[in-house]
Amino acid sequence: MTKTIAVIGTLDTKPREFQFVKDVIESLGFDTFVIHSGVFEPGFVPDVSNQEIVNKVDEDIKVIAAQENRAKGTATLAEGMSKLLPELFKKGKFNGVISLGGSGGTSVATAGMRVLPIGVPKVMVSTMASGDTSQYVGTSDIVMMPSIVDVAGLNDISKRIFSNAVHAICGMVDYEYEPNKDQKPLIAATMFGLTTPAIVKATEVLENNNYEVIVFHATGIGGKTMERLINNGYFAGVLDLTTTEWADELVGGVLAGGNERLDAAVQTKTPQVVSLGALDMVNFGPHETVPDKFKDRLFYQHNPSVTLMRTTTDENHKLGKIIANKLQSAGSSTVLMIPRKGFSGLDKVGKEFYNKKADESIISTLKENLTYSETQVIEKDNNINDETFAEEAANQLIHLIKNKEENDG
Repeated sequence: MTKTIAVIGTLDTKPREFQFVKDVIESLGFDTFVIHSGVFEPGFVPDVSNQEIVNKVDEDIKVIAAQENRAKGTATLAEGMSKLLPELFKKGKFNGVISLGGSGGTSVATAGMRVLPIGVPKVMVSTMASGDTSQYVGTSDIVMMPSIVDVAGLNDISKRIFSNAVHAICGMVDYEYEPNKDQKPLIAATMFGLTTPAIVKATEVLENNNYEVIVFHATGIGGKTMERLINNGYFAGVLDLTTTEWADELVGGVLAGGNERLDAAVQTKTPQVVSLGALDMVNFGPHETVPDKFKDRLFYQHNPSVTLMRTTTDENHKLGKIIANKLQSAGSSTVLMIPRKGFSGLDKVGKEFYNKKADESIISTLKENLTYSETQVIEKDNNINDETFAEEAANQLIHLIKNKEENDG
């Protein structure tokens, strides 16, 4: 069966460029499925009109065009695309997707690409691809390719770039990934440099019990990506020992994981063991980038690019409330493990961030707010990086997974 590649494009402003892409794809033996993402009338007839896109958000493309508000038009098309594109994919309309664009075209196309399942081929040729692409890629696997020149216009350079992109998407679509039939159950685990010993030991225990561990660095995007994959059903269990992203989310650090952090496993009832890894710190860049309002706080220079700031008793009290609220409805699928001798490699007796009062603030708040929850709370007289703590965390997760298997059985 011939495979199909969706082409998302502003056919009102760049019809020649998208006709070129369409022709190259079809010359390679693939079908095309063209989606018009511009505001005005297209230069050639697409398979999906711009009105069909904005129908998803109850808007009229003619009204949008008459308003001549570029920002609003782009936002409306992007929202509609995020709803329409996954629906079209589920209906089997295409096997992969490609687009070309400047900032506006990239915003609209990637809004749809981001919500497609991971593994679906996605290529975005963009004038924005040489800078910070996080707003376009998010937690997805979009391939961003720099356009080198403006995507408006066909010339020797743009034709070469567009052709390379077409061959890339065609190669990805043509490739058939064969999952390993002997795939071990996957475990998601969160790690930070200062909680590495805990995850290394826990991984050893889990691997010895025939699980495969996928480690996510708790840097904001790492936590967000893990949450998405949990929602998509990739994992048999979650070892969320490093919840430090919530400290950055609360205080204003650079590694915030978003308000949905800690939601996915609870909502999907995925077995999980949660702990307080690196909640003793907030992350910033070089010391000179730390906001002035924090000038009197306790800092540790992790390296020239990373400055760590100790969380306070008050901040830890608030973190305790946040995490308790997140885990309140988790039920028996979740265990919260509390290391009473510190949350990181810096938070133990004799180290720079050790502060028993601050740690006790989050611990007592968690216990108080989870008193009537089915979530099990286990306190250990360990630092989070002690081998016995890591072993217990891994074994608790294995127990939760086996219980779920028996109940589902």
